[in-house]
Amino acid sequence: MAASICPTFSYPPPSPKPSSSKRHFCIPSDTKLKPHSNSTTFTTCCSQQSQGQFAFSDAADPFSFDIDEAETPAPMPPTPGRYEILIDNDIISRLDLSPFHAATGITSAPESVRAKEFLERTIGFRIEYRREDERDPRELSEYPDIRLWFLRLDSLYPWLPVVLDWRAGELVRYAAMLVPHQMSMRKGIVFNPEALELFVVGKAFVVYSWLKEHGVLRPRLKVKDMARMLGYGIDDQLFDWVDNDNTPY
Repeated sequence: MAASICPTFSYPPPSPKPSSSKRHFCIPSDTKLKPHSNSTTFTTCCSQQSQGQFAFSDAADPFSFDIDEAETPAPMPPTPGRYEILIDNDIISRLDLSPFHAATGITSAPESVRAKEFLERTIGFRIEYRREDERDPRELSEYPDIRLWFLRLDSLYPWLPVVLDWRAGELVRYAAMLVPHQMSMRKGIVFNPEALELFVVGKAFVVYSWLKEHGVLRPRLKVKDMARMLGYGIDDQLFDWVDNDNTPY
């Protein structure tokens, strides 16, 4: 029996056909947005899943997508009391993660990862990036060196998306650092749909296991909420597969 993730796609996908659904989000306004010279909007694919396939679709599968084409509202102000990580050009150029460690208190000791506290207070980033050319219109997520810093951070703490300050747009901006996208003056950030699918599914696996490991209540709901922030829904079948997997780690 196929499980379903809501955008709705099949995985592995059968021959896709284009859909009008589009993934567009607003991110914290660090810089002015600019359209690409040949900006295109990436569209999602929807299709019927055959028996035994893992489903992504634009209807209701273990994975589905549900974002309309209206303008996306701007993110809310940062959550009061959140952990704030300040990074600048020097920190970024050296791939220095010490500001993250200093702000969160995370060390090499497992007990330094206080999952429940991070979930309650949330984590956010303040990026003070000095451009070589002040007229450079690129958004922060379009700078390779900034993206490399976030890739380094994500490689060490792949569970991080679940504890970010979602309401302030931190989850979407974090995804933008790791997932191919384009910028739109009207819609904000427009993700490559296939890349975003893989990002969300991969994080669902990592975050679900991490939440269970740290004794967080209702881990399935938390993962579903995280996926929904990026326009996806996840069916319980996916979590059942993970729970029934006896692969040693």
